[in-house]
Amino acid sequence: MQGSSNLTDSLDDLPQEIGEYDDFHTIDWLRDIARDRMRHRNIIKKKNDGVWEKIKSVHDAWSGWVCVLLVGVTTGLCAGIIDIGATWMSDLKEGICVEAFWLDREQCCWSTDQRGAGDYCHQWKTWSDVFGASGSEAGSYVTSYVFYVIWAIIFGILAAMFVKVFAPYACGSGIPEIKTILSGFIIRNYLGIWTLLTKSVGMMLAVSAGLSLGKEGPYVHVACCCGKFFSYLFPKYGSNEAKKREILSAASAAGVSVAFGAPIGGILFSLEEVSYYFPLKTLWRSFFCAMAAAFVLRTFNPFGSDSLVMFYVEYNNPWYMPELIPFILIGVLGGLYGSFFIKANIAWCRYRKTSKLGNYPIIEILVVTLITALLSYPNQYTRMNTSEMIKILVQQCGPEDDTDLCDYKRNYSSYLLNTTSIKILTSSTELGDGVYKALWMLALALIFKGIITIFTFGIKIPAGLFIPSMAVGAIMGRMIGIGVEQIVVANHDNPFFENMCQSKRFCRINPGLYAMVGAAAALGGVTRMTVSLVVIMFELTGGLQYIVPLMVATMTSKWVGDAFGKEGIYDAHIQLNGYPFLDSKEEFTLTTQASDVMRPRCARYGSVVENDAPLSVITQDSMTVTEVEHLLKSTSHNGFPVVISQESQYLLGFVLRRDLSLAISNALKKKDGVMNESSVYFTTRVPDNPTGPTPLKLRKIIDLAPVTITDQTPMEIVVEMFRKLGLRQTLVTHKGSLLGIITKKDVLRHVAPSENENPDSIHFN
Repeated sequence: MQGSSNLTDSLDDLPQEIGEYDDFHTIDWLRDIARDRMRHRNIIKKKNDGVWEKIKSVHDAWSGWVCVLLVGVTTGLCAGIIDIGATWMSDLKEGICVEAFWLDREQCCWSTDQRGAGDYCHQWKTWSDVFGASGSEAGSYVTSYVFYVIWAIIFGILAAMFVKVFAPYACGSGIPEIKTILSGFIIRNYLGIWTLLTKSVGMMLAVSAGLSLGKEGPYVHVACCCGKFFSYLFPKYGSNEAKKREILSAASAAGVSVAFGAPIGGILFSLEEVSYYFPLKTLWRSFFCAMAAAFVLRTFNPFGSDSLVMFYVEYNNPWYMPELIPFILIGVLGGLYGSFFIKANIAWCRYRKTSKLGNYPIIEILVVTLITALLSYPNQYTRMNTSEMIKILVQQCGPEDDTDLCDYKRNYSSYLLNTTSIKILTSSTELGDGVYKALWMLALALIFKGIITIFTFGIKIPAGLFIPSMAVGAIMGRMIGIGVEQIVVANHDNPFFENMCQSKRFCRINPGLYAMVGAAAALGGVTRMTVSLVVIMFELTGGLQYIVPLMVATMTSKWVGDAFGKEGIYDAHIQLNGYPFLDSKEEFTLTTQASDVMRPRCARYGSVVENDAPLSVITQDSMTVTEVEHLLKSTSHNGFPVVISQESQYLLGFVLRRDLSLAISNALKKKDGVMNESSVYFTTRVPDNPTGPTPLKLRKIIDLAPVTITDQTPMEIVVEMFRKLGLRQTLVTHKGSLLGIITKKDVLRHVAPSENENPDSIHFN
């Protein structure tokens, strides 16, 4: 019979915490989406009840667009500030603007009347000039070398201290964690304000230290921090974890948009690489968010070219079919490098976690920074900013080009670019020697960048991987391009090259294109990106007509890399850290059934296997508050199935641990008759005149439609349900009776036992 109206229903005034998730727990996608649909139906139902309700309805409709607009604008502002700060501090290692120390070299020498002979700027003083050591070449070199190393160490230590003191979550690129969060995992404070501030300052310091890392990957983390902050301004997103992830997906697109000036590539990156749930409306909002971020960043003019293109190429020479052979070769080398880097970096990170080295992160950063600075300075290519080195490598210089366009803007001698002219190469022995010297310096830079990045990615400072990987590939591609150029020149009369050479003195081979393709191949080998990478590359360079070479190299790189292990660097770090992530792109071939994976383990006819703990359940009307609290204290389960009785295990629903604990605590605090001896009812059928204390009705917190499967369900189907539906757990039944439960942790342990982490020790539910 129905309960009387004077009985206490503690859920008439639910605490706001009901429905929230604890730290290191996974969200229930179906539950949150259902809650949002119910909220939306209520708004539509009340829309005609007055002007205020209509305003609330309109606000609900446009709140998503307003939120992503705010996220995009803020992300663009953060990126502009970080770019300006990183450029100034990077220049500080070489010198200072004597009349305005807050200006970087380009701004200090902006007006042409401040320039002297050549590229010399009167207002900009190197440290050797400041300390009067420019009189001798040796004294100038040593002074510049010493200050370069000192500033690098200062910036590296400051970055490490900021992370250690203010926000430990600000270290790394953040993309593995963002992927895990977007898949439905809760990591409190990972997207907090302190993390945003520390990450932003740390990125500037880490890049300025000259370490082999980039700030482009961490922009995704910065953008998601902005996304989480603004989502709380709109309860539609702030109070619903599944809806919040729609904003975070759009923020990820904005992060890549400002990182490379590639808004379309950012959208595809969010779709291909990081997002787990990406409905069509999220695609539109991601487009709007990336556009807003790119527009704001454009006002900062970060690359000094009045455009968003970072490595703009000015050549329009066609590519030829015979060049597909070296492009495929570049793709193969990119895939091999990516596989080598992933295995080496994961091995080093695993050693860091399992050894005492992990207890001394600042010392490790100091050592890596010192080694990097000492070995970088003697080589002009490793000494300069990595982004500027890539910009040089993808450029073309020919006999018709102005030499100034090929010179590094800070007067570094660029042997490489002065040797791309076939006419000079075939007629000058002196410059031929310069070619060999340039290739030797590039080979050393290639080896150094490839090795030092292994030890840099993963240290406790903000560290991205896009730019270092692209640098390795660009160097490799440029060297191969010069080699192909020489082969074509030497065999210009060969029918195979007849369309590529009009004469021995004029062959249309562009080593800059090979550098561009190499950058894509190396980055693809490391991250295993494909479609988004190609779009990012042509947006980066403006080389729209070179899509086919980029596609060929990228796909070849992925195929070769997958032959040695299908996970990219971010997936490998997710596995290393033991995060609960089920890759939607991975294929599983399983022959087991649900009964083989569920807990407790059961025999064929439903009896519990010996030594396996029985399933903890709650009965619908035969437990007291004290018994429920004892169950909560004696177990650590995320939730409990609700059954009719201990004898009849017929399933009624499922209740979350957090909701149950909050509801009982709220009822006891109200002091309106509910006591420890009160009976707990999870049904509407409550006695009219109950004996003893006032009953506690908790039907409102039960999920009356939990996802269930039978014990004979193949595990392949179970895995697909967890991936496609975003399940937190599923209940297993046998002939209609509750038999067991399968959680996301059980699925992960079954499909991919981690070699790096004991699955039972992974802290998530």
